Amino acid sequence: QVLFALNQTLLQHESLRAGSLQAPYTTEDLIKHYNCGDLNAVIFNHDTSQVPNFINTTLPPHEQVTAQEIDSYFRQELIYKRNERMGKRVMALLRENRDKSFFFAFGAGHFLGNNTVIDVLRQAGFEVEHTPPGQPI
Repeated sequence: QVLFALNQTLLQHESLRAGSLQAPYTTEDLIKHYNCGDLNAVIFNHDTSQVPNFINTTLPPHEQVTAQEIDSYFRQELIYKRNERMGKRVMALLRENRDKSFFFAFGAGHFLGNNTVIDVLRQAGFEVEHTPPGQPI
């Protein structure tokens, strides 16, 4: 599975570089939507936006099964569980230090796709607000 994942990732990157495959959004798109606080924009709602898309209808059936297994594993282990751990750390700090103020900064990867750190915090009952660039905190 590791070799399959590496080969598929390399093939996708080669296709992007050759121009035969187009990325659904650019880095500039990500920055613009992140800065505007538009985390519900379509580019942030792709479940697999952080991992290469291994699922390809041109693959033989046995490789499609492998691709689906790897995609599910990556999504669960690399995205959902990571964001849940990060959200729980934030919640613990807030609950243990109610008399203190905190500022949390996260990399963009924690806001991409579904089950983000923000989703984890909101599901636990916390109110989360976006602070746009240039606005005093």
